[in-house]
Amino acid sequence: MRDAYPVWSLVPTRWNDNDIYGHVNNVIHYAAMDTVINRWMIEEGILDLTDPEAPIGLCVESGCRYLASVEYPDVLALGLRIARLGTSSVTWEVGMLRDRDDEPIAEGRFVHVFVDPVTRRPTPLPDPMRTVLDTLVSPPAAVEEDT
Repeated sequence: MRDAYPVWSLVPTRWNDNDIYGHVNNVIHYAAMDTVINRWMIEEGILDLTDPEAPIGLCVESGCRYLASVEYPDVLALGLRIARLGTSSVTWEVGMLRDRDDEPIAEGRFVHVFVDPVTRRPTPLPDPMRTVLDTLVSPPAAVEEDT
């Protein structure tokens, strides 16, 4: 699984991430994915939170397929890639493992539509942003069907 994603980032779990069932609650998976996506864009210089005129990415779709349980104090390793780069949208795929082993625990998907910060209407990705985003474009993950 690690070879399928060009960028990896670590996110430690916290004591309060465990729910009453003794595992990390699903909301933590979504928060970790959102954090990794935005952290990567900030580190690559394509998300400038101080520029009031820069396009902003709104999440218009998300999903997560859970494969195994994870508990505090596990450290999550999240792999990041782009399955589709549109005119104003980005479809992100995130693979999630325990950092201590290579057992997949979840596969996530986020779709961002970039919009004008004032009108909130879709706007084409600026060329410098598109160039950086293009470095993460990978073939989409194969989806296994239930039988």
